Amino acid sequence: QVQLVESGGGLVQAGGSLRLSCAASGRTFSSYAMGWFRQAPGKEREFVVAISWSGASTFYADSVKGRFTISRDNAKNTVYLQMNSPKPEDTAVYYCAADSRRLYGSRWPSEYDYWGQGTQVTVSS
Repeated sequence: QVQLVESGGGLVQAGGSLRLSCAASGRTFSSYAMGWFRQAPGKEREFVVAISWSGASTFYADSVKGRFTISRDNAKNTVYLQMNSPKPEDTAVYYCAADSRRLYGSRWPSEYDYWGQGTQVTVSS
């Protein structure tokens, strides 16, 4: 059982940088796979990146590979998304998600059973 709260969203210029945080409360966070998803108005929720329980394994959507970096600090119960060189098409509400049943995350939203409320990221051109 865990609650997730995202922070760090806001307005950023294209080519700048932004770091999102996902703070978890509850229990057993360190054994959960974690992921970031995003959703733009009128669009389906889109996979961004996932990270394994230990942080040793990650995989990224092709659209963000080389620009975004996920990390986790289990001692702080926090997952991060470092967004470098964001583009206007990265504008969306970003959601943190946890999969309590798996050690390795997936790209499918239906596999995740805990979600944060989301944080808005707007990238200006």
